[in-house]
Amino acid sequence: QVQLVESGGGLVQAGGSLRLSCAASGRTFSTLAMGWYRQAPGKEREFVARIMWSGGSTYNADSAKGRFTISRDNAKNTVYLQMNGLKPEDTAIYYCNYRGYGATDYWGQGTQVTVSS
Repeated sequence: QVQLVESGGGLVQAGGSLRLSCAASGRTFSTLAMGWYRQAPGKEREFVARIMWSGGSTYNADSAKGRFTISRDNAKNTVYLQMNGLKPEDTAIYYCNYRGYGATDYWGQGTQVTVSS
């Protein structure tokens, strides 16, 4: 089992910044990737960004390109999402995702991000 603890959400004005963190613990010896998804009210959960644990390649949704940066600290088993230029449409619950080899997925409890106009 893998446990994920997220932090860093909150309320920010449009144009502001937030940094989300997600720390993984437990059976993390086979990490393939970690990433972030989000779910806005009345919408399905959508992909935001992912980083490969070996090599550090990153993948961003079109909505995140140029504004969000995903990074990792392998030693701390932690992934970060730096969000700049936030817009009201970024308001959502952000979920951390852990993917192990064999396509095993784990999810965090979610952290609320609210962007006011």
